[in-house]
Amino acid sequence: MWLAIAAAVVTIVLKVLAAALTGSVGFLSDALESGVNLVAAVVGLVALRVAARPADATHHFGHGKAEYVSALVEGAMIFVAAALIIWSATQRLFDPQPLEQVGLGLVLTTAAALLNLVVGLVLIRAGKRHRSVTLQADGQHLLTDVWTSIGVLVGIAAVAVTGWYWLDPVIALLVGANILWTGYRLLKKSLSGLLSAALPDDELKTIDAVLSDFQAEHDVIFAAPRTVESGRDRYIYLVMGVPEAWSVAQAHALADQLEVRVAEALPGAGTFIHVEPDHTVARR
Repeated sequence: MWLAIAAAVVTIVLKVLAAALTGSVGFLSDALESGVNLVAAVVGLVALRVAARPADATHHFGHGKAEYVSALVEGAMIFVAAALIIWSATQRLFDPQPLEQVGLGLVLTTAAALLNLVVGLVLIRAGKRHRSVTLQADGQHLLTDVWTSIGVLVGIAAVAVTGWYWLDPVIALLVGANILWTGYRLLKKSLSGLLSAALPDDELKTIDAVLSDFQAEHDVIFAAPRTVESGRDRYIYLVMGVPEAWSVAQAHALADQLEVRVAEALPGAGTFIHVEPDHTVARR
């Protein structure tokens, strides 16, 4: 996240210079999106520090959901940036103006886009490795910024070649619309996490595979598993039906084996197993 903050500062400087030198509202819209990146990175850093705190007396399952709060803030900031971009572009659409020093502006924005591309890929890779919603969201936002910059670069180059100055605000409007879509997707995902969404489909299939194999090896049955994702943490709730004649020690020993199997398939997941007589368990 410190890398994301540094990258955001550098890209803001490059893009503001490009906008100031050329007078392009398209470049200005790109700079505003980088401003959102900076705010998001700072909020993300704070959220990651909170999420990394261990469980305590008032948060028995840790602080992982703090990451979703940062994603909500980032989504809200995206909407603010989009509103500013659309307002500026609309004003310029009715009053098109010629652009200056377009070549230098294109070079500066290209450098900023390449920086965002590298940092975005690093963040996404780190986010997947650490199961961090914040890192992945920030990385995806940076990659969206790259595509935005590419669109702006192509559009401004077209303005320089054709002399159609009205293209500049049209490009900015398209950038604003794209940012709105990004913000909507980010808010949707973060709200889903705050509402205790189940694990992704691929991880649910992994759990089903583990339970099927375990059921085939032992005289047990399972009810449908219940799961919840809390930031980087995953929790799985299982009801295991065992023969009524089994002792508590025998059932407990088998539950311990199942916890190990689930942990091997989904490292770091917390598994809670409730044991019942098999005739009381509704099969999954």
